[in-house]
Amino acid sequence: MSLAILLILLALWTQGALTIFLLFILGRRRLPLVADKKIAVRDIALDTSPWPEDAQKASNAFNNQFQLPVLFAIGIAITLYLGAGWPEVVLAWAFVASRIVHATIHVTSNHVYRRFSAYVVGFCILIALWIAILVRLVLAFQTV
Repeated sequence: MSLAILLILLALWTQGALTIFLLFILGRRRLPLVADKKIAVRDIALDTSPWPEDAQKASNAFNNQFQLPVLFAIGIAITLYLGAGWPEVVLAWAFVASRIVHATIHVTSNHVYRRFSAYVVGFCILIALWIAILVRLVLAFQTV
């Protein structure tokens, strides 16, 4: 296995670990509220609005990991199939860094403009990754 592939797999693992970490934060914020009967299960069965702000921030940060990161994972799979290179390594780690920043803002200050900026940076990196994949596909097609 090349170093580039190893680093891309590590970036993908880190994105997965971020998602799991956010789930632990979510559980830590929600479970005590239910256990202490501060939130009734029937009140949150179909509506998340009864959760306090900290729990909602963690929930939103966790749910957000199933948006752009899904396209990231698909892109990484394609990249690995085509033969990952250093441009993809840099883009993968830049994307994961943007997601860590985005999630950190989400579960702490939740400053909307900063959070949106981190989201846009990640989105632009994701677009660059998909363009890199397209270039690799076109080059691969030309050699067939």
